[in-house]
Amino acid sequence: MKSAYELAMERLEKEAPVPKLSAAQKEMLVEIEEKFKARIAEKELFLGDLISKAQATGDFSEVSELKTQLARELERLRGRSDSEKAKVRGEEV
Repeated sequence: MKSAYELAMERLEKEAPVPKLSAAQKEMLVEIEEKFKARIAEKELFLGDLISKAQATGDFSEVSELKTQLARELERLRGRSDSEKAKVRGEEV
């Protein structure tokens, strides 16, 4: 006997089948993920260092601006990553 979860997953698969990815697509997705992880880490290190320096000097308005900038940059990079992955999958962006 199937659980409610299994039945729901079967119905979902019938309504919106998940496209199968080729090995090349999977490899491209991994490369995109690695590229953007590196970019995100770079931004976190760079802006994190600036935030630490601003905190040390007591410039809290600068700290706030830098944190906002960091959040914007991370969101932008994650969005670009998702967009590139969607293109590889053949999804509309």
